[in-house]
Amino acid sequence: MPRRQPRILIKRAYEPPAAEDGQRVLVDRLWPRGISKARIQIDFWARELAPSTELRKWFNHDPARWEEFQRRYRAELEAPEHAVLLDDLAARARTQPMTLLYGARDTEHNEAVVLQDLLEQQQRPRPAPRKRARTG
Repeated sequence: MPRRQPRILIKRAYEPPAAEDGQRVLVDRLWPRGISKARIQIDFWARELAPSTELRKWFNHDPARWEEFQRRYRAELEAPEHAVLLDDLAARARTQPMTLLYGARDTEHNEAVVLQDLLEQQQRPRPAPRKRARTG
């Protein structure tokens, strides 16, 4: 069975836009240095979903802190104020491709990787609840 093309991609903000990007969503808290709004061509800036300033500074893109960063970042994203925005992004990704843009040089250890995984989890069908057997 052929594998379905991913609906949620990730890409450095400095890479040129491509037709297959679909909706381009910037997920950094800070605007990427040296790049104009015209060049980045974003559809939406999800600044509120970026890691907190404190977490970003603590992580400092240190691969040795990656596991703990993911845990802390996911905990931040569980805050109620993020639920609506996460649900909105997941819904958008169901209708057309989406590319999460980030500015970090590290392509494997950044917030877009965590968000991609989280949004893809929301895309997966949830198993139907099991019926409980009646006792009586």
